[in-house]
Amino acid sequence: MPAGEQIQHQRQVRGNAAMIRMGIAALFLTIVSACSADVVHSEAGEVVQSYLRAFNAQDAQAMAAMVADDVKWLSINKESVSVELEGKDALVPAMQSYFDSCPTCRSAIGRLVWTDNLVSVIETASWEVNGETRTQRSLAVYEFDGKLIQAVYYFPEES
Repeated sequence: MPAGEQIQHQRQVRGNAAMIRMGIAALFLTIVSACSADVVHSEAGEVVQSYLRAFNAQDAQAMAAMVADDVKWLSINKESVSVELEGKDALVPAMQSYFDSCPTCRSAIGRLVWTDNLVSVIETASWEVNGETRTQRSLAVYEFDGKLIQAVYYFPEES
């Protein structure tokens, strides 16, 4: 093969190899992003997202529509488990009072992990104090009875 053709052939091989590497990289990135995306594939996960949208809209009535009549909110720490709220009837006034005291309070969720009747999320709460945004993260576990939230377990915020 003449030298000129050999150089042209080498350039073509390198170009093809570069295209193949780019294609493999694009495929890899597509697979990784699909695996790491916070996609909800469970009905309970969809309810949790709707519940937090209602929280962010400060709509206590919409929140109440997604919980069982005997719902419980529990706080868990190293020393104890305390019931913060019990019953759907207590939810609306408690949340309305909370929203009145903190009109800037919002919650965002990270990755969801679920089983048949449990959904755990990392929640990042945010609020404003004197124009400064504050945040805290904690783990929350939502327990379901059918399509309704039966209990919510809140763990301490990260320190």
